Amino acid sequence: TILGETHEEEDEILPRKDYESLDYDRCINDPYLEVLESMDNKKAQRYEAVKWVMVFAIGVCTGLVGLFVDFFVRLFTQLKFQVVQSSVEECTEKGCLALSLLELLGFNLTFVFLASLLVLIQPVAAGSGIPEIKCYLNGVKVPGVVRLRTVVCKAMGVLFSVAGGLFVGKEGPMIHSGAVVGAGLPQFQSISLRKIQFNFPYFRSDRDKRDFVSAGAAAGVAAAFGAPIGGTLFSLEEGSSFWNQGLTWKVLFCSMAATFTLNFFRSGIQFGSWGSFQLPGLLNFGEFKCSESDKKCHLWTAVDLGFFILMGIVGGLLGATFNCLNKRLAKYRMRNVHPKPKLVRVLESLLVSLTTTVVVFVASMVLGECRQMSSTSHSGNDTLSLQGTSEDVNSSIKTFFCPNETYNDMATLFFNPQESAILQLFHQDGTFSPVTLSLFFLLYFLLSCWTYGISVPSGLFVPSLLCGAAFGRLVANLLKSYIGLDHIYSGTFALIGAAAFLGGVVRMTISLTVILIESTNEITYGLPIMITLMVAKWTGDFFNKGIYDIHVNLRGVPLLEWETEVEMDKLRASDIMEPNLTYVYPHTRIQSLVSILRTTVHHAFPVVTENRGNEREFMKGNQLISNNIKFKKSSILTRAGEQRKRSQSMKSYPSSELRNMCDEHIATEEPPEKEDLLQQMLERRYTPYPNLYPDQSPSEEWTMEERFRPLTFHGLILRSQLVTLLVRGVCYSESQSSASQPRLSHAEMSEDYPRYPDIHDLDLTLLNPRMIVDVTPYMNPSPFAVSPNTHVSQVFNLFRTMGLRHLPVVNAVGEIVGIITRHNLTHEFLQARLRQHYQTI
Repeated sequence: TILGETHEEEDEILPRKDYESLDYDRCINDPYLEVLESMDNKKAQRYEAVKWVMVFAIGVCTGLVGLFVDFFVRLFTQLKFQVVQSSVEECTEKGCLALSLLELLGFNLTFVFLASLLVLIQPVAAGSGIPEIKCYLNGVKVPGVVRLRTVVCKAMGVLFSVAGGLFVGKEGPMIHSGAVVGAGLPQFQSISLRKIQFNFPYFRSDRDKRDFVSAGAAAGVAAAFGAPIGGTLFSLEEGSSFWNQGLTWKVLFCSMAATFTLNFFRSGIQFGSWGSFQLPGLLNFGEFKCSESDKKCHLWTAVDLGFFILMGIVGGLLGATFNCLNKRLAKYRMRNVHPKPKLVRVLESLLVSLTTTVVVFVASMVLGECRQMSSTSHSGNDTLSLQGTSEDVNSSIKTFFCPNETYNDMATLFFNPQESAILQLFHQDGTFSPVTLSLFFLLYFLLSCWTYGISVPSGLFVPSLLCGAAFGRLVANLLKSYIGLDHIYSGTFALIGAAAFLGGVVRMTISLTVILIESTNEITYGLPIMITLMVAKWTGDFFNKGIYDIHVNLRGVPLLEWETEVEMDKLRASDIMEPNLTYVYPHTRIQSLVSILRTTVHHAFPVVTENRGNEREFMKGNQLISNNIKFKKSSILTRAGEQRKRSQSMKSYPSSELRNMCDEHIATEEPPEKEDLLQQMLERRYTPYPNLYPDQSPSEEWTMEERFRPLTFHGLILRSQLVTLLVRGVCYSESQSSASQPRLSHAEMSEDYPRYPDIHDLDLTLLNPRMIVDVTPYMNPSPFAVSPNTHVSQVFNLFRTMGLRHLPVVNAVGEIVGIITRHNLTHEFLQARLRQHYQTI
């Protein structure tokens, strides 16, 4: 099963429990309502204006990061190739080629060593960063993924790993860099630069941060490929589980800002013509155009579509093979490389660099063929539009060991920066021999598969494009020479091959089609590219997932798909919820809160009152219990008052009946007549509730019936909010009323965002354990909730589209019976529950 995944039990990696969700839902508590009360149209407009300015700033900064990486990669690469090439030319005559190889090794190993060191400083900076950003946009908090230190290590690292001759691209890491800029810039603060503090009160929530990260990731794609619309679609397709039209507009604006910032500076620096926009993205495919002299030539014809579909199938198979091999390698690394000291990872990177350098050098010197240069390149084919492309293509031809008027085709592909090699395959009129192309494809395929996953920042787009372009060019050569189809244009086949292979590896559809169309500037390629990508994706999906999804799974991130499978609707919310709840009361002692926070790892706690008929007996002499009962009473009274008002306004309805109903509701707080078995068991005990006083936290030793008491649900409070209340001393003593408790504003509650204090850092000597905290003003009194009978597909859609973090399950009489988090909705968890469901039937 080279393509299929192995289904051995020990191989299966289940989602880990230590990943948290981001909270896209607003917590509408009292401090937030105060902010809303003070909000008027002017303030709302100012807030929106600040958002637009931020989005523009993110675009510009992402463009500048791209410029920085591009400038230094170009500088180091030119330096390296100049030194080595002059050495090769000298040594060809003197016979000292080993010396040239040593020079090349010296450059490459130094650069790769520096890249690996940067990853040791910040391990999240390894790889392309797209899986991490995909997780973040899906709503998972990946530690350290959007920190300033990450973007510095990423940008510097990718610069060294590309200059070091590894088969990696700088485009993938651009997306990660853009996302970090998006997350960090609107915060105006950073952990790495703690000393610098700005008083910037906006955007202190996961909701705003996720919107800006979407914009930043899109800007990264736009800067890398010069494809603003492709960037917007990438952000939409690859992760964002929530979306609205206002966000689309902002993201597109951000992408445009990134593309044109990069274009402006690159055109100025390279051509000296400031203000003319000539170089759209980091990766430019040049212009596809038939030469004027060849009247038969067409970019593509209807007949070619059949070949494109076949290439899509082959691309899907090759992509699935690539992903399967890379997954095996990644698992091997997780077992054998990562547990060892960090130096081993650096040594692995150096080993890959050494192998790649030797292969490139030997292949260029030994395996190349001397090919005739095409006639057009000498007749000075520099019409204005083609000038840039043809000069680039002809200037990067390498003539190692070849007589005049010929060039070494293998060295031309291997001894150039990857972008130049892609341009060669797309636009070089001279031929590459089929043997060279096959060897180049095979070596590149294996080496780039080995390279993706070592601890250096590395993109996968460019190696995949180059690999695929060689495959496409090979197909064109074979069709021309052996089948005699003279009308075909080799560049088109190279482009379609690149699309097929890249689509087979990453399995993106909409965004990749648009990115490739924008990069080629040729809208007529829309149909062939789209068909090829679709076929490649379907073929690959038959065997395994896309490379980014594979790496997400290997990390055990609980990613939510777009929708659940149809058969999951056999399950209900009650089948998948977590019934063991840790809850707090509206008025709880500090000692109890600290105990709950220290003994559990939950991030949210339902705020409840116990639903029992004999509360009154326990009110005597205990302020705390009576407060909790008063809270419950007041909530019932206000509800009854509302009903009375409503019934009086409904003239047609006999209001007396409704009024009596409400009065009965207030007068009798007995449990309903139809008592269930659990209730009877509880009544029969020596004391109705062994742990009545909320001084102790719900403990592990509880029996089942103690654990599942009827609890009236009032709201949800987050761990971060409780810790903030404790740190700021928000509490009152037993002799006072809860009105004397200090109030916190919304700004004070969110001041520590995104890193709230930890309960273990709290100095307990400053707190009086007998003091009481009233959590009701700070809880979210109206979170989204579902009934225990809700079907899983409805639960899933609500959770994913609203970007929730916790979803309480509340029964018909307002009692909380369980809670659903992201972990209860992962594919693996649902599958396990479905198996249980079948067993019980």
